[in-house]
Amino acid sequence: MVHQSDNAFIFDIDGVIRDVSGSYRRALADTVAEFTGDRPSAEEIDCLKAEGLWNNDWDAACELIRRRGQEPIRERAVAFFQRQYRGDGFNGYIADEPLLATRQYFADLTAAGIRWGFFSGATRASAQFILGRLGVAEAVLVAMEDAPGKPDPTGLWQAVSLLAEPGEPIRRIFYAGDTVADMLTVTRARRDADGQRLVGIGVLPPHVPAERREHYAAQLRDAGAEQVVASVLEVGLDLLNRIPD
Repeated sequence: MVHQSDNAFIFDIDGVIRDVSGSYRRALADTVAEFTGDRPSAEEIDCLKAEGLWNNDWDAACELIRRRGQEPIRERAVAFFQRQYRGDGFNGYIADEPLLATRQYFADLTAAGIRWGFFSGATRASAQFILGRLGVAEAVLVAMEDAPGKPDPTGLWQAVSLLAEPGEPIRRIFYAGDTVADMLTVTRARRDADGQRLVGIGVLPPHVPAERREHYAAQLRDAGAEQVVASVLEVGLDLLNRIPD
């Protein structure tokens, strides 16, 4: 029998915990436009992300520059991106990111005995900034500096290890993410599982318009998502109980 304490919810941050359509994605498009004069659309960025190789937005910006016939100088592209996104002392686009979760949501998970933490491709400073706004700054966090980029599952396993407690094994691991790379991370993590059940939960990010949401959901399912939800707030006890052991 699986008890609530046997379960761990691990969350991506961008597109799941915070809406990055006006921040990370805006900075990505700004960067491509700055160096090529041609601004990518949200749909073009989604198509790139659907390839499963460009979870890091710095790399994604450089790839879109490359696909426009220019060889990017990564250091310059990253520096411009960061000026747009972080600004001077977190007064850039990051300052206005809408939150997609609440402090009460995480308090309810804790009250239910579910362990939870974060594995994100965001920098540690950026991730901690948003977790501080949520009031969960002390939560388990594996960030860009801590592990290889997704879909490499190393960071996911690091988060599981940090949540583990002696004598209380984690038997089911739920990873909630909004990209193909997130779901491929779960798929690859299964190769290293030792009796654990790994479940990918796709979360539809806010920037996807209504007419493309089913297509986006299908991409997440094709990459391994067992469930696709419209909001991270749906990732709770009801969903947990619907997932077979």
